[in-house]
Amino acid sequence: MTSRPARENHREDVAGRANVEDTPELLAYYDDLERFDAAALWTVANKIEPWAPKSASVPVLWRYRDLRDYVLRSVELVTPEKAGRRVVYLNNPGRRDVAAAVGWLYSGLQVMHPGEVASAHAHSASALRFIMEGAGAYTIVDGHKMTLGANDFVLTPNGTWHEHGVSSDGTPCIWQDGLDIPLVNALEANFYAVHPDLQQKVGYPVDDVTSAWGNPGLKPSTGAWSKGYSPLLKYEWAPTYEALRRFSRATDGSAFDGVLMNYVNPVTGGPVMQTIGASMQMLRPGERTRAHRHTGSFIYQVAKGRGHSVIEGKRFDWTERDIFCVPSWAWHEHANASASEDACLFTFNDLPVMHSLGLYREEAFGDNAGQQPVTA
Repeated sequence: MTSRPARENHREDVAGRANVEDTPELLAYYDDLERFDAAALWTVANKIEPWAPKSASVPVLWRYRDLRDYVLRSVELVTPEKAGRRVVYLNNPGRRDVAAAVGWLYSGLQVMHPGEVASAHAHSASALRFIMEGAGAYTIVDGHKMTLGANDFVLTPNGTWHEHGVSSDGTPCIWQDGLDIPLVNALEANFYAVHPDLQQKVGYPVDDVTSAWGNPGLKPSTGAWSKGYSPLLKYEWAPTYEALRRFSRATDGSAFDGVLMNYVNPVTGGPVMQTIGASMQMLRPGERTRAHRHTGSFIYQVAKGRGHSVIEGKRFDWTERDIFCVPSWAWHEHANASASEDACLFTFNDLPVMHSLGLYREEAFGDNAGQQPVTA
């Protein structure tokens, strides 16, 4: 006699939660429902409505020293024309089914050599680049060309034509890509198009967006902006770092994030894109933050310095250019390992989605003076 396969039944002996014991009659009932592509909610209710978020993502640290040679080797193996984009992506063990680095966010390391140009395309996913090394990199977004240096942050928002390249007099360049591809795919809303001419024409002075929109406290008198993303498509490292240094002299900072400043849309003061936010934070010499957790997934890159983070009780030691992720609702805290130099962490996240949908929630770690016990 063939045994019946086990069925899901996530019972909890708690008032107000589903707690229905299987019986032969109920199992037969479930079989009947299955014939009509239906099922009994009480068998899965406790699973699909957890007491708190249960991320499938796990904390991961991607060490740049481990990946850099493999990223550079890809230049010998594939061309930008054949690959579309020559990228080694970050594959979270808990999110491999959707190629995510954490939660619903994708990230990868892209490399281009001098003289190379990747064809222009557009897609529904929002994207960003954070430059890691090299000289001569540039991005063109809807005809706006932007030159890029280390730690510069550039947007390629959803629906925009964009392409990347490295000038012939430059050096090999590596940058981190960040996109919301998994989220847009989950919403079944992703479109992709290749530019009919493969390359777009530059229609504005080089770095015009920085000249127009990159001046603190000032808004250009011409060129009204009504799009949902920031008109300041490039955020340069030097003024960002200087802003952090100046802010650090005027604030005690956050107990959980140190000295943190958000990249913003200068028109609205809100996030740079509708689905992806970004920030840069400074940990002053010897600073160690308290632990907290919140909804929203985060991908960090170490822009400067060295230190460690404790995520869900596990310690991750990092140095410049390392990348790590913090899953949604995971306890986390950071520490600067230097007693004389500051450390800076760039991060991008899905907080605009959390805030827009009213799903943001935050909680401080209450025990042990706000520090997690390190278990691994």
